[in-house]
This record gives sequence, structure tokens and C-alpha cells, in this order.
Amino acid sequence: MANIRLMLLVGALAAPLRAEPNIAITIYANNQALVQDSRDIDFKGGRQRIEFKNVSAQIRPETATLSATDMSIIEQNFDYDLLSPGKMMQKAVGHVVTIVRTIPGTGAETREQAEVLSVNDGVVLKIGNRIEVLRDDGMPVRVIFDKIPDNLRAEPTLSVTVDAKAGTRPATLRYLTPGLGWRADYVALFDENTSSIDVQGWVTLTNNSGTTYTNADTMLVAGNPQILGQYNGGGNEGDDTLQQAGTESGTRARLGDYYLYPLGERTTIANQQTKQVSFLDVHNAPAQHGYEFRLGWMQSMDNPQSASTVYSFSNSAKGGLGDQLPAGVVRFYIRDKQGAPQFIGEHAIGHTPMGSTLSISTGDAFDVKVKSTVDSRTRVGGHFDYNWRTTMSYHFTNALPKPVTVHLIQDGLWGDTMIESESLASHRRSADSAEWDVPVPANGKADVTATFDSKY
Repeated sequence: MANIRLMLLVGALAAPLRAEPNIAITIYANNQALVQDSRDIDFKGGRQRIEFKNVSAQIRPETATLSATDMSIIEQNFDYDLLSPGKMMQKAVGHVVTIVRTIPGTGAETREQAEVLSVNDGVVLKIGNRIEVLRDDGMPVRVIFDKIPDNLRAEPTLSVTVDAKAGTRPATLRYLTPGLGWRADYVALFDENTSSIDVQGWVTLTNNSGTTYTNADTMLVAGNPQILGQYNGGGNEGDDTLQQAGTESGTRARLGDYYLYPLGERTTIANQQTKQVSFLDVHNAPAQHGYEFRLGWMQSMDNPQSASTVYSFSNSAKGGLGDQLPAGVVRFYIRDKQGAPQFIGEHAIGHTPMGSTLSISTGDAFDVKVKSTVDSRTRVGGHFDYNWRTTMSYHFTNALPKPVTVHLIQDGLWGDTMIESESLASHRRSADSAEWDVPVPANGKADVTATFDSKY
């Protein structure tokens, strides 16, 4: 397309609202937000159109409502076809515009009236009796329009036609919009010498809604409200970290079954911006470093496999982090010999009530290995009523210069599986798994054996 500049000679539109808006935003973790725009409106009396500019470009128009006393809504429209040079040319098809050319060298200008025939892959004009295509030939060209098309806006605009009693009084526009969301991010620094952890919690806000919210009173909601047509499972992805669900109540404000995280002061959330705000800062909470190995079924392994490195801690009021933890990602660090924090892994957690115990895996251990073997599997019992008896052995090795304890989890037992014998006492956290805490000496080995009776 030619190097075209657009000159707009614009007539007056509906008068904009003059009062400064008071913006309040409630942001949910599932990419949904409630925007409340409160301001004083000068109602002229009778039928009147009111325009709210800079609403979200992704507004759900069916959720928009304007509330004020002595007022009824007749009609509302959301105009999201935004003003741009390309849109102006598209809307000019079939209409007459003025083409202004500047002659190189002399600077003289020529003006011609032209009808815009098409803007498909270029601008096609009818000038007098000739058809012309604007080409990018270096000739300075600009197009003058006499008005902006009625359905083009410089910013997303919601217009509401009302019938209201005359007078200035407060009104509030409320609507839901996607494009605004948040998540929790945690930075955890573990101290091996003191078996303690420092945790910094951050709220990470993201605005892709298409507009900027200036000086907004912002509230975050930890929870997953049901949205039709949208997956609402976000927040449960990290539930494998929850070893024991908590039963403690805290002082944090609630909204139904959700928790509220208000920002300490008003903030501007710019479009296409990510913003971080601290909400948790805890030092020297007790924590433990350990190892875990999980098998999905009674099976033999061809080669030893690494145990997982895990860190366990509580968010209880006493001896823990002392707060509910919104779903997010925990990133772990430990200090090297020079005292500098170094990243060692990350893991998602789900919404975690206060008083819970978490066990978070950060990756595979280099020096702690486990190998499982099916030593025997035989059928026991009668011809039609029989069980399978499986003897398992688990071999552990530790190349570290210190003893470790490996938490061994044997899944896939189902509810009817019995442990007939074992070399180390187990405990059953559920009917489908057995668990052992296996001590392995420094630079040493350990073995555990168990015999299971099962239907299959």
C-alpha cells in the first residue's frame, strides 16, 4: 500500500463523561476479572446516550450493567472496531475522499476527489474517468476524510442509552472480562544447616484485556469460580504436593469459599503488562530435606533410578508459613559455598489451606538410587478362588557422605491387597499404596523386602 497519511476532519461525537472514574478491579486466578467503574454523571433528563471509553477490549457485553438512582436503561452497545488507517480506508469503500499529493522538489500539492472502490491487497480509486491504484512509489500521499465512521472508536467504548431524571449523581458500570488474570509465584530459600526455609510470595498480574486501568483499587481472589465454557481446574495442578490438608482458620478476608488478597495501595495496570506485588514474606520456617521414590505397580526395573529430591514444610500458624497459599509455582534455591543463592528446581502447588503439610519435589537426586525387583509371583488358593502372591525387593544406594532416609511409596495395590510379610514396617496412607521410610547409611546400601497378596 502507498505511503498514505490520514488527515481526519472530525465532527463531534457524544459528549464524553467528565468525572474522573473510580476504578475497582477484582481479579480471579482463572483469567477473569470484575471491573467496577464508579463516577458522578450529569444526567440531562429524559433520553440520553452515555459513553464509557477505555473499557476492556474483551468485555463480556452481556454482563455489563449501569446502576444509578432514578434511571432506566433503554439500550447498550459495545463498539470495539478501533480507529486505524486501515480501518478508515475499509470504511471509506463506496465513499469519496480527498487525495493530496506532494510534488518532490517543489513541495507543491495537488488535490483530487476520489471514490474508494476497494482496499483488498491495496487501495483502488476512481478519480474522474480513470481507475488508479495507490502504489508505494515514494510519492508522498495523504488521504483526507471529512468524518470518522460512526462505528469506529479510538478506544473500546461502551455506550448506554438511558432514560433518567435530571441531576448529577453517582453511577457504577460493572462488567466481567477475560484478559486479566493473576497467579502466585513463590521463591523459597532452603538452609541445610538450620533445616529452615525463607519464602517470598509474589502475586503476578497480567493484563491482556486491551486497555489500561489507571489508579485502580485492586483485589485478588484465590479460587476458581465456575465459568461456563471454560476449564475451571486451574489451581489443582499441584495437589500431589499436599501431604496433609490443613484445618486451621486464619484472619484473611474471605469471599464465599474464596480468599481475598487486596493490594496495599492503588495501582495502574497497563495493557500488555506483567506486574508483581509481594504478599508473603516469611523467614526461618522449619523445613526438611529428604528423598522420595514412587512405583506405580509391583514391577522389576532394568536399571536403578534416581530418587526425587523433596522439601517438606508446613503453612500452619505455629511453626509454618502462617497463611493460606494460592495455587502457583514454588521455585527453590540453596546457597553455594560462596553464599550465593542458586536455583535447584520448581514445582506447582494447588490452593493450600492453612495448617497443611507440603512435600515438594525439585528434581532427581544425583547420588541416591533405587531399584525394584519382582523376586517371585505365584498363584495361591483354589481353582476358582485364588490370589497372587508377589514378593518384592527394593535396593537402595547412597553415594553421599551422610546418611539419608528415602520415603518409598508402592502404588497400585488397590484396596484388596494385603502385605503378608515385610522386612521394615510400612504404613498405609491409603488403601492403594504402602509406604516405608528407609534409612540408607552414608556411602552405603539398604534393602527392603515385602510380600503382597492380591487378586490380580
